Amino acid sequence: MDLLIWIIIIILVIIVIVTLIHMYNNLVGLRNRVKNSYAQIDVQLKRRNDLIPNLVETVKGYASHEKGVLEEVTKARTGVMNATTVEETSAADNQLTGALKTLFAVAENYPDLKANSNFQQLQSELTDTEDKISYARQFYNDVVLKYNNACQQFPSSIMARMFGFKEETYFEAPASETAVPEVKF
Repeated sequence: MDLLIWIIIIILVIIVIVTLIHMYNNLVGLRNRVKNSYAQIDVQLKRRNDLIPNLVETVKGYASHEKGVLEEVTKARTGVMNATTVEETSAADNQLTGALKTLFAVAENYPDLKANSNFQQLQSELTDTEDKISYARQFYNDVVLKYNNACQQFPSSIMARMFGFKEETYFEAPASETAVPEVKF
């Protein structure tokens, strides 16, 4: 009888150890996916930032008196480049997105600019990049959701607290993308 009890205790200890190792490795894997998915957003933001100087120069040639709009785009671009946290990057990205929307709205007033092949190419590349940024943000937020759930749900929450796993912040969309449109009847 004593041997059977010891075998059961050893099996239970092994099961507990394997479970704890699995929970820890799961948390590490999820944390690394969060970091990787944020890096993918960063890659796309840098791609967009590299396109902006060419866009500003092209617009300058046609709409030189729209200096305020061009300065706003440049300032917003600098904000994205200088951001160091998810929150700062998210806010700066939202500001740049708004500035670019304003720039493209201003470009509508200049038919020669709209017809310029360089402007059209840059606009197309920026649109493509915006789509990639949107996808990367969505993927990042999905991964953060899984990671935060693992940090909050029992029993992995105990492991998360023991080893210092902290919840991550979501990448917020611009207010204009999340606002509920007004419906008139």
